[in-house]
Amino acid sequence: MNPFLTRREMLRRSGMGMAMLGLGDVMSAPKPHFAPRAKRVIHFFLNGGPSHVDTFDPKPALERYAGRPVPSHRITERKTGAAFPSPFKFQRYGQSGIEVSELFAKTAAHIDDIAVIRSMQAQVPNHEPSLMLMNCGDSIQARPSLGAWLTYGLGSANENLPGFIAMCPGGMPIKSAENWQAAFLPGAFQGTYVDSQHQQVDRLIENIRSPHADSRVQMRQLEMMRRINEQHRQERSDPRLEARIQSFELAFRMQMEAADAFDVTREPQHIRAMYGSGVHGRQTLIARRLLERGVRMVQLWHGAGQPWDNHDNIEANHRRLSAEIDQPIAALIADLKQRGMLEDTLIIWGGEFGRTPTVEMSGAKSKLGRDHNHYGFSVWMAGGGVKGGTVHGSTDEFGFAAQDQPTSVHDLHATILHLLGINHEELTYRYAGRDFRLTDVYGDVITPVVA
Repeated sequence: MNPFLTRREMLRRSGMGMAMLGLGDVMSAPKPHFAPRAKRVIHFFLNGGPSHVDTFDPKPALERYAGRPVPSHRITERKTGAAFPSPFKFQRYGQSGIEVSELFAKTAAHIDDIAVIRSMQAQVPNHEPSLMLMNCGDSIQARPSLGAWLTYGLGSANENLPGFIAMCPGGMPIKSAENWQAAFLPGAFQGTYVDSQHQQVDRLIENIRSPHADSRVQMRQLEMMRRINEQHRQERSDPRLEARIQSFELAFRMQMEAADAFDVTREPQHIRAMYGSGVHGRQTLIARRLLERGVRMVQLWHGAGQPWDNHDNIEANHRRLSAEIDQPIAALIADLKQRGMLEDTLIIWGGEFGRTPTVEMSGAKSKLGRDHNHYGFSVWMAGGGVKGGTVHGSTDEFGFAAQDQPTSVHDLHATILHLLGINHEELTYRYAGRDFRLTDVYGDVITPVVA
């Protein structure tokens, strides 16, 4: 250490030193606040915004008003016109009799395990802020993602795999890695991105194997690098360096465990057939393998960009997109159930907002699509302490806005944390002189959907 320090340098090092003490604290085995119902989370994110009135929120009134303006018209981002009845058939499923669209008929076979929240609300009808709100709890400021908060609060059950993994085939969604960022939390809690379009492990996880050295040589290299970094850290006490050191060590440990977890050919043929041969079947099966190996949260994105953003031809597009994930979702629920994992695995389904019940206009014509709708939309949860076969809240008779029991994203996050044994008001991190939390300064657990 340099014995001659300026006052500014002394303060800087002291501050970073306190941050390092905090990091050491959180990297030790954390514990939930109370007995958890769920141990792990899988989140199907339909980026772009699926239409609630075409999936889990039937609106017969749209048939009556077809081709006419609806009385409850709201201000929309783009010009919309008359009522647009759903082109998809709804029917009742299970003992609960909850109505679900034909788009998710296979998923609907498990409706008695599912709680549908039909009164979700976002803040604005734009993708970027709504993605940040749904994933990070704030539509404006950079905040840690839900997965980062979970791994910060609960840790990971497997030190050889990341605690939080985000898979998106073909590239990244809009806002890219900000959706699974650690923000001001230590970098070790950021989600690990995997492009799940690939099938070979070496392409799924870049640089998983060294072309130049075997594991024995790599271990010696890592040890040498650790010593150098440790010396560097003692002089600077920077938590970012600690996160980098941990990432090196995790990458080395992953070489054997990850290769096994991502290799779905090790699954019996009937299990692979149950999930389906497409990319979504494959990434959902990989997610199950990761969860049973101790990964805390896996987020499954539908694809690069915003595939569910169907301003045009929503009938064909929603039919195609739902066909890609309906079977994998249903297979996951059945598979978790037969393995005894559904009771402590929380499944979440939804996007950043819904879509308008009125048709979107392009000039004086319509291309039979729907505009963004943040006033009211649906998400659902299953497993992990969720009261299946329930519907919480409702939108108005046309599906424009939440009417009964409006539910904020903070309420949803508070409920997710509660199911994992965390009091959302007590999971905090001090940054810039303030104790921050995922739910900001409000949010209530949605008790009707908790078993």
